[in-house]
Amino acid sequence: MAAWDDVRELALALPDTSESLSRGEAHWRVHHKAFVWERHLRRADLEELHLDAQGGPVLAARVEDEAVKHALIADDRSVFFTTRHFDGWPIVLIRLDRISRRRLSEVIAEAWLARAPARLAREHLESFPD
Repeated sequence: MAAWDDVRELALALPDTSESLSRGEAHWRVHHKAFVWERHLRRADLEELHLDAQGGPVLAARVEDEAVKHALIADDRSVFFTTRHFDGWPIVLIRLDRISRRRLSEVIAEAWLARAPARLAREHLESFPD
C-alpha cells in the first residue's frame, strides 16, 4: 500500500510541481494550485464519520468534477470518501494506507491534470504518445 514517500515521488515527477507545507500539512502544487495534499481529519469530520480518531493517513486530491468524486467513492468506499466539508467541491479524500501505488499514481496524475494550465497539461500529455 502507498505511503507519503510515494505521494512525494509521484507528484514531484510531474512538470512544474512544487512541495510546501501549509498549516503543517504537505501540499503539492502545480503553478501555485494545490492538486494533492495531506488532510488531517478535523473534529467535525471525525464526528460525521463516527470515528474517535483518524485511523491512518488521508490524502486529499482534486478531481475533474463532483461526478468523478462520487464515481470514485462508489467504486471503492474502503479507499475513497468525502465529508460535508467538501460538498460542492471536486475533491476526494483517500485512505493512503489502503490504495495501491499504481492506483495512487493514476489519481495523482488526474489531480495534476485537473489543476495544471491547459498548455502545460497538453504538452505533458503529448510527451506520452499512445
